[in-house]
Amino acid sequence: MPELPEVETVRRGLAPVMEGQVIARAEVNRPNLRWPFPPDMAARLTGQRVERLRRRSKYILADLSSGESLLVHLGMSGRMLVSGDPLGQFVHDHPAPEKHDHVVLHMANGARVTFNDPRRFGAMDLLDTLTADTHKLLASIGPEPFGNDFHEAYLVAALKDRNLPIKSALLDQRIVAGLGNIYVCETLYRARIHPGRKAGHVSAQEAAGLVPIIRDVLQEAIAAGGSTLRDFKQSDGELGYFQHSFDVYGREAEPCKTLGCDHQVSRIVQSGRSSFYCPQCQR
Repeated sequence: MPELPEVETVRRGLAPVMEGQVIARAEVNRPNLRWPFPPDMAARLTGQRVERLRRRSKYILADLSSGESLLVHLGMSGRMLVSGDPLGQFVHDHPAPEKHDHVVLHMANGARVTFNDPRRFGAMDLLDTLTADTHKLLASIGPEPFGNDFHEAYLVAALKDRNLPIKSALLDQRIVAGLGNIYVCETLYRARIHPGRKAGHVSAQEAAGLVPIIRDVLQEAIAAGGSTLRDFKQSDGELGYFQHSFDVYGREAEPCKTLGCDHQVSRIVQSGRSSFYCPQCQR
């Protein structure tokens, strides 16, 4: 499932053709994705100007002139595809409609934004912009990694006395927003912390040190365009390439990249997810 860097990459790709632009016509081609669409969604989108395109954790939010916001969750295979961009930033002409083009936004500037989701694990909803943070999908999400509320003292307090593994703690969206399996593995490798160590056994100094590492890992992934695992693509159709820079994720039995370490990357399963780490470097 796309993590923060993938979602942020998509948001940035959509912004040039959506922000400040009017949705001339919206098509909704089925009644639901993971959940039912809100009533009259096509009519409520048509004619609205996209005032702002933002991200909250792994969700994209398009704030509309109507006072509503369109919430988009990509799920496991959802893609937002742009075609016919009059600004010349995208090379794709309007393609023929595909079977899994479930929502299509025809922008007044001539662009087309298509939500394509073969597995239908994605979601869309309309919610009041002013109370968006109270929506059931957003209400319990913790601070953004790049926000002012996510700082050393906060994370030290959030991890203190926790009896769950540190990896599980960092995956908990109530503690920090947007982190997923890939980037938590990369973060813990850089921090030299074993993914199975109890969060409460991580020292205050180590917990504080996780904050800049998390930000660095995410910034590098965003700059590289996200990872290409599973079905993720950028909104202009170009694949990301950050997976070529992975230190441990997906590198089981390959040499550790730490200079002077002669161990191989190991894999364990935690809560049904693979954790990759170096048994020598991470304690």
